[in-house]
Amino acid sequence: MEVAEPSERSKLAGLKVLVIDDSKTIRRTAETLLSKEGCEVFTAVDGFDALSKIADHQPDIVFVDIMMPRLDGYQTCSLIKHNKVFRTIPVIMLSSKDGLFDRARGRIVGSEHYLTKPFTKDELLSAIDTHVNQVAR
Repeated sequence: MEVAEPSERSKLAGLKVLVIDDSKTIRRTAETLLSKEGCEVFTAVDGFDALSKIADHQPDIVFVDIMMPRLDGYQTCSLIKHNKVFRTIPVIMLSSKDGLFDRARGRIVGSEHYLTKPFTKDELLSAIDTHVNQVAR
């Protein structure tokens, strides 16, 4: 039996990722892509749902959609960044809008990165690689 070479991405094995999006399709897509890379993926449908999952699972990185009911991505990011325990968790904003204003507002509330939907597998993995490795250094 041949043993497969570990992929370059196997360094993501065991990484805890939280994906917050009100779109089931986006949650499922991100979960599928990241699970195949060995990540432990948690999902939440909105910011309120996410806050308890952040406390329970303490993810290494969070992807959050901007436009959501109840608590939007900006408010969710701001709450994470204002919490002493969770402020160091990298937050990546997800949006179908690619405007300068949206990117700037994401930075203001403390997000580390901004991905436009639909994102590719490479964009998702690159964001993780960049921001989780920065924290580890």
